[in-house]
Amino acid sequence: MLRRTFAISLVALTAALPAFGDAISDAMAEVQKYAGQKTVWDGPTSGPTAAAGKKVVVLAADMKNGGILGVSNGIEEAAAKIGWEVTILDGAGSIQSRAAAFGQALALQPDGIIINGFDAVEQQAALKQACDAGIPMVSWHAGPVIGPDPDNCLFANVSTDAMEVSAAAAKWAFADAGGKPGVVIFTDSTYAIAIAKADKIKETIEALGGTVLEYVDTPIADTSNRMPTLTTALLQKYGASWTHALAINDIYFDFMGPSLAAAGIPGDGAPKAVAAGDGSESAYQRIRSGQYQAVTVAEPLNLQGWQLIDELNRAVSKAEWSGYTSPLHVVTKDNISFDGGDKNIFDPGNGYREAYAKIWGK
Repeated sequence: MLRRTFAISLVALTAALPAFGDAISDAMAEVQKYAGQKTVWDGPTSGPTAAAGKKVVVLAADMKNGGILGVSNGIEEAAAKIGWEVTILDGAGSIQSRAAAFGQALALQPDGIIINGFDAVEQQAALKQACDAGIPMVSWHAGPVIGPDPDNCLFANVSTDAMEVSAAAAKWAFADAGGKPGVVIFTDSTYAIAIAKADKIKETIEALGGTVLEYVDTPIADTSNRMPTLTTALLQKYGASWTHALAINDIYFDFMGPSLAAAGIPGDGAPKAVAAGDGSESAYQRIRSGQYQAVTVAEPLNLQGWQLIDELNRAVSKAEWSGYTSPLHVVTKDNISFDGGDKNIFDPGNGYREAYAKIWGK
């Protein structure tokens, strides 16, 4: 029934706008590839069994960020299964705090380090120390490249395909606006991956013939302070021509709703919020209730936590990285019950827990 509703919505949209019909149909067809259930495990089925008794430190960029929190939860769950001890250090959203956390991590002399949600080049000196000490490192969203990053001494950087995520978000906005979107893009130039994603959104919107009203560079760590007044200013500047807000992750929309409500905009009104990652719990709640977010292109955060533990197990076992790129999922109000049910997270029903446990001999 959900898939039928999705298809009917597409037919109605393209029929109403024949001049843009083909472009809209093509864009939404691309999006729809990512809107279904993920029921088949397409990740690794072999690898080293569990290395015994390892101690791992997770360096989290900012535990207030829903994506980072979701990955951390997955790491803890996977570590419990493989039998490892995990310490999570919160970088609290600042370069200085992350540098201090990295110092703590090195002092703990762990068997492995997981960088969770900040750009590897930010902490080059500490990365070199860890590398020189022979401490294996894996990461989540530490740069735009998926897999091994030898320049930064990373065994593997885990992510969905960030360019696919960004293109899917942009194409949904284009189709939803009937081929005439007026878009404001939010990003943070502190992170190479954030700029790469925002640039892809801009490129996709403009290639389709939409309009990028503004490209806003504002720090993820300061969204709670900046987004309310920034939203109000953008509404005053662009008015009804602002149809969609596209951001490189969900946290920008955690603080946009009150300003939209104060301007008399309903929860399902324009500008509609579309996030190119990460699929946080707060984003799911907004989409489910129809309150100031229409779409998130979600990553399987819990699965990625398991993958990070598996990659680190491969690193300490002197094996190759798995080569796995995890799936993304376009989440709308129509399909939000897919892959997670009533949970506010994209948690694929593809048996990843059992697959990794089997590899580890657990």
